[in-house]
Amino acid sequence: MAGSEARAPCPPVVDYSSADQDRAADEVEGLPGEAVIVRMLGDYAVLRDQARACR
Repeated sequence: MAGSEARAPCPPVVDYSSADQDRAADEVEGLPGEAVIVRMLGDYAVLRDQARACR
């Protein structure tokens, strides 16, 4: 089948400065462990890893 091997382009991975990463870590540490955003950030980390592997 023609075109069945077509792949979607890899999404870009945004680079964050060390200062931004440190600030985000500090902000997350201040959240309660059961905060849903903590779980969502874990999901985002997985997606970033997958996007990096796509390159």
